[in-house]
Amino acid sequence: MPLLNTITTPYAEAFLQLSEASGDTAAVVEQARQLLDLWKSSPELRQAMGSPVLETEAKKAAITKLFGDQVSPTFLNLLKLLADRQRIGYLDAVLERFLELHRDQNQIALATVRSAEPLSEEQLARITEQVKAVAGTDQVEMITSVDPSLIGGFVLKVGSKVIDTSLSGQVRRLGLALAKVS
Repeated sequence: MPLLNTITTPYAEAFLQLSEASGDTAAVVEQARQLLDLWKSSPELRQAMGSPVLETEAKKAAITKLFGDQVSPTFLNLLKLLADRQRIGYLDAVLERFLELHRDQNQIALATVRSAEPLSEEQLARITEQVKAVAGTDQVEMITSVDPSLIGGFVLKVGSKVIDTSLSGQVRRLGLALAKVS
């Protein structure tokens, strides 16, 4: 097990168990996604929380002020515990592991879709049905993003399977085929 998983898994497992025991797993999962997005988009927050100059009590006070009314008490306790143990810098890894454990436990497939343009609801619904068939589950979590460099089409990733229908992927495969012929 990689070192990061050795550090994050116990926190993530305990957090999942506590959220299930309190009966607010669905809310906590949504809060985890939102906080993870905030954490990734705010280098200032990551730097402040990871700073050795800022004392633990100051970090906990900041956490309470920032997130006290935004997250469940269970979630707030996790944040304070990570600050106490000097592990708040691993928050993103803990939350990603928590979400992964939640998906595994509930047989939810994770699919990422990068498309050249935003997908319509109908397109997303068709892709979701295909993912359900490929993954063999009724529940799918879709993460979508727009990548204009694809020119057209999309790239779908489910587990280790990648389906590339993008125009840039087709051009790349054509170039490789032509290189083999030459």
